Amino acid sequence: MTRLADRLGLALPLLQAGMGAVAGAELCAAVSRAGAGGTLALYKEPPARAARLVREVAAATGRPFGVNVIPEVTGPAACLDQLRAVLPELPRGAFVTSFGLPDADAARAVRAAGHPLVIQVGTVMEADTALGQGAAVLVLQGTEAGGHLLGRLPVHHLLAGVRARHPHAVLAVAGGIATGGDLADAIARGADGAMAGTLFIPVAESTAHPIFKQRVTEAVADDTLVTSLFRIGWPHRPHRVLGNRLTIAGQRAPTTFIATTRVDGREYPIPRYSAAAPGNGTTGRIEEMAMYCGRSCTRVTGRHPAAVTVARLSQEYESARGLRTTSPGPANGIPARTSGSASRPQSQER
Repeated sequence: MTRLADRLGLALPLLQAGMGAVAGAELCAAVSRAGAGGTLALYKEPPARAARLVREVAAATGRPFGVNVIPEVTGPAACLDQLRAVLPELPRGAFVTSFGLPDADAARAVRAAGHPLVIQVGTVMEADTALGQGAAVLVLQGTEAGGHLLGRLPVHHLLAGVRARHPHAVLAVAGGIATGGDLADAIARGADGAMAGTLFIPVAESTAHPIFKQRVTEAVADDTLVTSLFRIGWPHRPHRVLGNRLTIAGQRAPTTFIATTRVDGREYPIPRYSAAAPGNGTTGRIEEMAMYCGRSCTRVTGRHPAAVTVARLSQEYESARGLRTTSPGPANGIPARTSGSASRPQSQER
């Protein structure tokens, strides 16, 4: 049991990332039932629909789960509206994750409702601020991660910096997690657990488009790159995606509508270079859309149900822990480092 698992009531110290177009109610509930931290993506969901989705998850699992907000996309007012809609629907033991720093009102609302606040950050300074906002858990995102990037450091460098400043904080890492060995390695380096996103894109309950799922399972790390192309709807934030025709083009193509996505019976047009990822309700030029993917894709191979994926990772994690020669952790619960811990190559961005 790590401090992350203990703090959030999880059987496995692993959080599933709240990915737009991927992490719907079915995936969240399935990951939760399997013993990890399932997370429902609220993204730009209107408050009434967000509340309905939370009710669906709560009806489908009795284990802890979370909801994810993205304040820099929705804006502070809309983010607070989402929280006011979903907080009364969250069962006891549920948690709230924020991609990036929330504003003071949002953080206060989560704490007042009695739910753990999990904040994802990309710099040491943001970690300081998040803990000052009352974060129960920090997720430290490295540049290996898929999706929008909050910082410029590989995950183990960020972890080392934050752990040195905050030895008692509950820290999870994001970026490079696809196997139980990856999870055990992160904990040996000083984390209390991890968050995985790319791992869950292809699973059966994910709402990612089938082409998106296939590309992730077929990809290797160097098929991903960091770009700023897909900025419509989410500007000023570089992102790691799978390469496609647009990322290798010599010049920018016209910003015209290339796809549509259907939500609750309504169709919404998607322009070229949109930040929107292709979901299972998307039709059109799927291959030209943003397919967020981390470097861990090399080790993501199947489209199994979430329960199978979590069970496999849990077994690998226990096996990796058994192979390590570790001394008992100190009283503050920080895992002991081991001279024999496995290491992975550092991330290389193109």
